[in-house]
Amino acid sequence: MKKHVLSALAGLCLSLGLASSGHAVEILRWERLPLAIPLVVGQERVVFIDRNVRIGMPASVGDLLRIQSAGGAVYLRASGPIPPTRLQLQDVTSGALILLDVAAEPAKDGQAPLEPVRIVEGEAPAVHYGVGIDTATDFDKQTQGAPEQPTAARETPVPVVLTRYAAQNLYAPLRTVEPVAGIARVNLRRNLALDTLLPTLPVRAQALAAWRLESVWVTAVRLTNTAARWLDLDPRALQGDFVAATFQHPTLGPAGASTDTTVVYLITRGHGLAESLLPVVSAIDATQNLPPTAAGQVSGGAPHEK
Repeated sequence: MKKHVLSALAGLCLSLGLASSGHAVEILRWERLPLAIPLVVGQERVVFIDRNVRIGMPASVGDLLRIQSAGGAVYLRASGPIPPTRLQLQDVTSGALILLDVAAEPAKDGQAPLEPVRIVEGEAPAVHYGVGIDTATDFDKQTQGAPEQPTAARETPVPVVLTRYAAQNLYAPLRTVEPVAGIARVNLRRNLALDTLLPTLPVRAQALAAWRLESVWVTAVRLTNTAARWLDLDPRALQGDFVAATFQHPTLGPAGASTDTTVVYLITRGHGLAESLLPVVSAIDATQNLPPTAAGQVSGGAPHEK
């Protein structure tokens, strides 16, 4: 009788083991180091990431690797051998990147199918630039019991965070853009009239892109020199109601030179750029602090001042 019971228990354990192995998932922790994802030619492998992502891959493997994304999962299927290749997964909401190193080889005799992969955040992820810092301790949260939200402070002022984020998006490679929770791209009229932005300088201005974090906006505006000489750029010469302004470069080269174009990042609060242009003006007239050389540097240069 005991033998029959032991045999039944062994069979039950074996069946449970087979069931669990059939549903096993390999856990990989993302700690800002590329994650290796081996593939077998002709087999689909699922990567669970539990977020909506955009996927970037080299064109060289476009005919060999099929990639699909749906419901927080990425489906990879290789139709032929693939050398080690890096894929970029970018969170649609936060812009955070996860790097995968994939490689595909033909199946070996008796090789079991590869398990699905689940990617989770590391236990101690690095603090991202501009992330809010919650100063309340776990004990405080448990003992307060009040419905009020704890006050979150940022390690860096919001205008600085937005300016840095905008500059990275325009001038840095995608993989180096530091993700910032809460930043969102906002609609911007590309044909927005900006003739009054720098009326004392012979420049052509065009709005490029805008982002928002909390109640603060940043708008990137391209400036192109139309004169045949160098121009010094000073944020105090800007006309409008701006919290802050930063030029990517302090000067503009003569028209036609490689240095004749730059970008200015305009910070506004409570609304976008369109609502901050003339006739709206700042409560403080910064042009009064301009040195005489800067205030009149285009004397005789700008056509509309002759």
